[in-house]
Amino acid sequence: MNNKAPAALAALGDIVGPDWVKTSVDDKATYGKDWTRAWTPAPLAIVLPRTTEEVIAIVKLALKENLALVPSGGRTGLSGGAVAAFGEVVVAFDRMNKILEFNPVDRQVRCEAGVVTEQLQQFALDNDLLYPVDFASAGSSQIGGNVATNAGGIKVIRYGMTRNWVQGLKVVTGSGELLDLNRGLIKNATGYDLRHLFIGSEGTLGLITEVTLSLSSLPTDPTVLLLGLEEMSSSMDILQAFQSCLQLTAFEFFSDKALGHVMAEKSLPQPFESRTNYYALLEFENRSEQDMENALGCFESCMESGWISDGTVSQNLTQAQNLWRLREDISETIAKFTPYKNDISVMVSKIPAFVAEVDALVGQSYPDFEIIWFGHIGDGNIHLNILKPDAMETPDFFAKCGEVSEWVFNLVQKFGGSVSAEHGVGMLKKPYLQFSLDPGEIEIMQAMKRVFDPAGILNPGKIFDSVDP
Repeated sequence: MNNKAPAALAALGDIVGPDWVKTSVDDKATYGKDWTRAWTPAPLAIVLPRTTEEVIAIVKLALKENLALVPSGGRTGLSGGAVAAFGEVVVAFDRMNKILEFNPVDRQVRCEAGVVTEQLQQFALDNDLLYPVDFASAGSSQIGGNVATNAGGIKVIRYGMTRNWVQGLKVVTGSGELLDLNRGLIKNATGYDLRHLFIGSEGTLGLITEVTLSLSSLPTDPTVLLLGLEEMSSSMDILQAFQSCLQLTAFEFFSDKALGHVMAEKSLPQPFESRTNYYALLEFENRSEQDMENALGCFESCMESGWISDGTVSQNLTQAQNLWRLREDISETIAKFTPYKNDISVMVSKIPAFVAEVDALVGQSYPDFEIIWFGHIGDGNIHLNILKPDAMETPDFFAKCGEVSEWVFNLVQKFGGSVSAEHGVGMLKKPYLQFSLDPGEIEIMQAMKRVFDPAGILNPGKIFDSVDP
């Protein structure tokens, strides 16, 4: 502990109360990491504010004492964005968990940053509305973190990313200034819309304390089609065909290897008689008999064209949920295999060619690696997972996967894609930022960092290395 630490911890206690400054080994281990588990957590302390005013006071104290601050939500990230490994103070928003205001006319809800995503989803349902940004970690992720990473999920093809639903933000900058951005306006043509700088900024420009979000109408009878296909390229023909006759809520895909692991682990039945190389999961609103007729007609047309080998459609909500499990349970199922994970995106139409090139590169050099593919193919986001062979030591496996990352990111650059589709940059993707952004773009981002965080105290070392004033 440095010489200033005792005085700084005491001052933090004066701001939030001594009980809300945590320094135990267990608390540091819990709050200092995210789901990457790639860095050993080593924060100086964890502070849990209750109000925006306390957050402002924490930032001003950090400026005075030269403390680095790491914002912490549900810590479900997969890029190291919420990791505190170098003596930082973690600012955890667990206590700022209130839904503050709901306006049924505007269909907007104003909430604190620590509201859990599932809590907001349930609040919307209780008011016969929908908060449509949905993903596997909704039960533990927090709204502030969702905004800071521009979270996506399984229904982006219909509803877009978190950015599409943010109508207002309260943010404390690195100089301790409170910004109240957009204030819920639908139309606002008064120059730069600063709210969008903070969405996806991973806490490097400011600490989000409040969010105003739009809500949507509830979907009518969400119905799921699960389709089996032998060729990845057929997925593009299927997507085009179904989009021509239906408004899709989701268009997901996964490989047969992924399905095999889920069925074995979760004791789920095979969805239809045959097994195929790939599967496409489609969801649409079954608002009328015409919608179902359109879906079945499109299914038959795809079968006749040879794009689909088999398929099934849900007849009720329970069946729809069970079909979704085949896709959504993949991450949890393969976790025990110590998977290497990569979250990337390319243009939707380029996905089959990209997947084929990755398979060829990895298979040629590491034929004993089992590749598991799944993702949100309807918006161009795919998840590459490689399972560690039983006979291979973990350090050796991840060293080889580092080589795989270089190959994959070179391909991402070749295809004009992104090294991070929805999990952010953090520390994990930081070395590879140049594969997606030009040097000029990175320089502009660093310049914005200097404007909003001139002392460099907010989440330093995330996205890019520390920026000189």
